[in-house]
Amino acid sequence: MNDTRATVLLEHHLKALKLPTVLREYVPVAAACGQEKADYATYLLRLTERELLDRERRAADRRLQAARLPVIKTLDTFVFASQPSVNEALIRELMRGQYIADRENILIVGNSGTGKTHLATALAFAACAQGRKVRFHTVTHLVRLLLEAREERALQRLMAQLESQHLLILDELGYVPFSKVGAELLFEVVSRAYERLSLLVTTNLPFEQWTEVLGSERLTGALLDRLTHKVHIIEANGESFRLQEAMARQKRTRPKDQKKS
Repeated sequence: MNDTRATVLLEHHLKALKLPTVLREYVPVAAACGQEKADYATYLLRLTERELLDRERRAADRRLQAARLPVIKTLDTFVFASQPSVNEALIRELMRGQYIADRENILIVGNSGTGKTHLATALAFAACAQGRKVRFHTVTHLVRLLLEAREERALQRLMAQLESQHLLILDELGYVPFSKVGAELLFEVVSRAYERLSLLVTTNLPFEQWTEVLGSERLTGALLDRLTHKVHIIEANGESFRLQEAMARQKRTRPKDQKKS
């Protein structure tokens, strides 16, 4: 078999086997191994390592895309010094993801603008990198989807999609009150998730005020019972990051004569 035919067949087989990285790298890796006088086993090892790393990266990218995060945030950009109420040690421990393996929940409670969504997104990003399936919803958006699915008789399919996740994030509970049916559907999501997957909920309301958005003390009590059975509670009650940034901008742009007065 001549070299041209062998090359054509090799590349055909690599495409059929879905080994794009090996297809792209087999020539340059062979050249490098030739210069180093590496053996065939080393050559194959380097090729398969590159294929595996690329495959893991592509899978992580797919998980991240499927998570539908509003923005990509990591813990490196969260300023703990500006939010001293946030338990940094607990956050860093949760980043390891053991709470997902243990099917524990996280509640991030605090004022508007204190970085609750930032922390939730950073935890979601870490979970995706660890091979977990994640889905992000604002609570109002999820309830709207649930109501639409109910009307279209597709509710069970949506519930099955939610249950297939390892981590389900429900962001911004407390900003908009729900109808009776909407609150009941949200309770069903929490109830089905109980001890099957992890929920991460962010809210601006203390627990005693959840009835204001859910509309029923009985339903609120049942929801909280399931949500807080195995839970890590993070408080974020500092000053709003947005307010801090606005004040800092105002100081930078204030005219010199105003500063002197």
